[in-house]
Amino acid sequence: MALKSFLQVHPDSHFPIQNLPFGVFKPQSTSHPRPAVAISDYVLDLSEIALAGLFDGPILKESDCFLQPNLNKFVAMGRPAWKEARATLQKLLSSTEPALRDNEILKQKSLLPMSNVEMLLPIAIGDYTDFFSSLHHAKNCGLIFRGPQNPVLPNWFRLPIAYHGRASSIVVSGTDVIRPRGQGHPAGDSPPYFGPSKKLDFELEMAAVVGPGNDLGKPIDVNEAKDHIFGLVLMNDWSARDIQAWEYVPLGPFLGKSFATTISPWIVTLDALDPFACDTPKQDPHPLPYLAEKISKNYDISLEVQIKPAGQEDSSVVTRSNFKHLYWTVTQQLAHHTVNGCNLRPGDLLGTGTISGPEPDSLGCLLELTWNGQNELSLNGTARKFLQDGDEVIISGSSKGDGYTVGFGTCSGKILPSLSC
Repeated sequence: MALKSFLQVHPDSHFPIQNLPFGVFKPQSTSHPRPAVAISDYVLDLSEIALAGLFDGPILKESDCFLQPNLNKFVAMGRPAWKEARATLQKLLSSTEPALRDNEILKQKSLLPMSNVEMLLPIAIGDYTDFFSSLHHAKNCGLIFRGPQNPVLPNWFRLPIAYHGRASSIVVSGTDVIRPRGQGHPAGDSPPYFGPSKKLDFELEMAAVVGPGNDLGKPIDVNEAKDHIFGLVLMNDWSARDIQAWEYVPLGPFLGKSFATTISPWIVTLDALDPFACDTPKQDPHPLPYLAEKISKNYDISLEVQIKPAGQEDSSVVTRSNFKHLYWTVTQQLAHHTVNGCNLRPGDLLGTGTISGPEPDSLGCLLELTWNGQNELSLNGTARKFLQDGDEVIISGSSKGDGYTVGFGTCSGKILPSLSC
């Protein structure tokens, strides 16, 4: 018999009882942050559930992890605690369990309309790494910048390429993004251009939230890496393509990337995504032993990007992609990150890199969709090569089950004009 909540959940809701993603919210602007899960159109305040003594399993019974202002203490506890919390919450929210269903006072205190609360970053992010794990994206970028002779360099097929990003500029969905300023390519013999970016772009990504992590000098085995990933979020790694192109040789991303990265507020656990596990693309050549997984899986998560142009009420879908297109898995990414002894910590964020598919309408950024501005997109009759001030980018993602949907909600941000000195 299918699991069913005592709360009414629309079949298209991203947050049925089969999902229960974790986040952090404030009931009012003056309130303290508190952990929650999403269920239907509500947030379930986990601090109230904990104070009521309903986390009565052996791991969580004495823990104050849900009385914290973020999820870091909980994600550090590892998969046994995650499973216990999920099982407890599914039981409490089920249609057959009276403990919460029939307790009107506790329901009133703990179940709050999602539309009435403020969502925050769910974790304190100490470090952020961004990978480059989509073959279609890597190939298109190579064609744009290097030409057809050698679009994907040989090392890309041997290891998950990445760079270390800037954790301080990661913001939660709904936060406005100020157009960055920086240098761009000079015209002829003139000095480099300096000013607001003229090629502001989105990047359709997802990111893994690190759980327990590892001690310095002790790598994580690729076949144990899943136990160190709490879940996934949607991510938009905004990019200033003109700043990026001028500064990236010889070192790599810096000011073209570090001004803002947006993530969705809800972390969908790998346990909720397990029913949607699917095969990975064939990796050729075969990975080196430390990257060779006994069981290699991706997840079938449909992804969509919409742009709402400045001054318009309606948004336009500009791309539809899927998490399953990733060449390197999130577990391979995590194992590679630690193979040199680098220590990951609870709450660290590992971005997948832009997720592009094989079709023209499945490309994960405007750089690819407009072929670096050579072509135009039509958004309800409004032309775009790159993002303009006032444009809003809305990313969504979900997996379809039998009569239910496991989703991430949305990851959105609006572009504001550059600030002058």
